[in-house]
Amino acid sequence: MGSIVPPAVANVPARDTVPVPELPDVEAYRRFFLAHAAGKTVADVWADPTIVRNATPHALRRALRGRRFEEPARHGKWLMCWTDGPALLLHFGMTGDLVWSGQEPERHRHDRLILRFDDGDELRYRNMRKLGGVWLAHDPEEVARVLGPLGPDALAVSRRAFLELLGRRRGGVKAALMDQTLVAGGGNLIADEVLWQARIHPHRDIAGLGEEERRRLYSVLRSVLRESVDRYDYIPRKPSWLSHVRGMPGAACPRCGTPLARTVAGGRTTYFCPHCQPEPTPTGRRQRTMSR
Repeated sequence: MGSIVPPAVANVPARDTVPVPELPDVEAYRRFFLAHAAGKTVADVWADPTIVRNATPHALRRALRGRRFEEPARHGKWLMCWTDGPALLLHFGMTGDLVWSGQEPERHRHDRLILRFDDGDELRYRNMRKLGGVWLAHDPEEVARVLGPLGPDALAVSRRAFLELLGRRRGGVKAALMDQTLVAGGGNLIADEVLWQARIHPHRDIAGLGEEERRRLYSVLRSVLRESVDRYDYIPRKPSWLSHVRGMPGAACPRCGTPLARTVAGGRTTYFCPHCQPEPTPTGRRQRTMSR
């Protein structure tokens, strides 16, 4: 079987991808990898050198050829694909996706990593903007170094651990929910949804949250993630959720009908309901809120 030829042309349009993969999306990728790669032996590897972060494409090919993939694991937004030797680590950045040749036979110019198995199937890591990337790790210690100082997984963290971690933080609550060192896996969409369901303004300071609000924040985070993972594999646009209308012109709150407002919190564009999520008492900080 010859070496993989790089995907040079391919007029096949890329599949729709979520704008920024968050924990539910990466959990879906984990299950996809489990279905299409686990238990298979790697026959060949091709990698775009601009996407391999800590090795060369040649070193990655040499390390993975002949290896058999085991069940993949996930922590936050990271996918860890162990073989019977080293591990392949994937981060999906803003536009990452996984593609199986059984569903899409033709390669695409944005395929950055191609794994060909001994049965002839291919699994491809597709990433238009080249954020995120591919890493090679030879043991758990190297995996930990690549992942860096992540907090506990947002889907697995206990209430006690979450409240303890939150209690050590200062600053805005939305920025904290997106900070991977607090809990790993959250992003802009999850943070907005959780704060809206918990009725907490995105500009609230953590220090000003009461005990009941902190507990509610944890419960809603768990609920949003669990439903997204179990029922949808992504953050759903449920009619009763903020995500159903988030970002749409003239959108109104699904709960009370008040026009949504837009602001910047944690450095990201943020949507909230001015009625359900009352603004915090001014503390001298300039509020950047724009009505929709």
